[in-house]
Amino acid sequence: MNVLNYGDKDADIILLQPVDAHDLESMDREADLIRELSGRAFRLLAFCVPNWNRDLSPWKAPAVFGKEDFGDGAAKTLAQISDVCTDKTQTYFVGGYSLAGLFALWAVYQTDLFHGAAAASPSLWFPGFSDYMRAQKPMCSHIYLSLGDREEHTRSSVMASVGAKIREASALLEEQQIDHILEWNPGNHFKDNNLRTAKAFAWLIQRECRTI
Repeated sequence: MNVLNYGDKDADIILLQPVDAHDLESMDREADLIRELSGRAFRLLAFCVPNWNRDLSPWKAPAVFGKEDFGDGAAKTLAQISDVCTDKTQTYFVGGYSLAGLFALWAVYQTDLFHGAAAASPSLWFPGFSDYMRAQKPMCSHIYLSLGDREEHTRSSVMASVGAKIREASALLEEQQIDHILEWNPGNHFKDNNLRTAKAFAWLIQRECRTI
């Protein structure tokens, strides 16, 4: 998997983000926004995912839009990302947008390598994921959730459930006493993905720095 570097290569805060070709068009802008919003030095590693639906899905599921089903490649992707988390003096956050946001949230239920998850407009409509969250507890300190205020207003009944699912996720994290936030952004799923992801990572950085 190709990995691109942004930010300060000597920083102790490491941000890990699965990306596709569309994300790469705005990664420089995202890094600038994280720096502006957090006021901290960081290193952002962008992992270029070859097959979005396969490589970020925790288990197989039927297609929701188009004809491509979801695979079960998240475990392999997580193993590749985890390979860079070898320095215990550094702080690692995993995050992403859309299905990558769901992957980030799933990842912190799998391992304690990450101090937090930045789940920006995560695909919480993904079949079975709410049940998975109820049966587990995340192994991290901080979780950021966000959604566009128009995202649940869609003709797809599956994707329209995302609003109820993310509210349920926030309530569950509150019950489990996990430090988290649910932030609502203006617009639908396709608006300001770089800004939304930057806000997610910046919040994690600020929360972590408060506890140091």
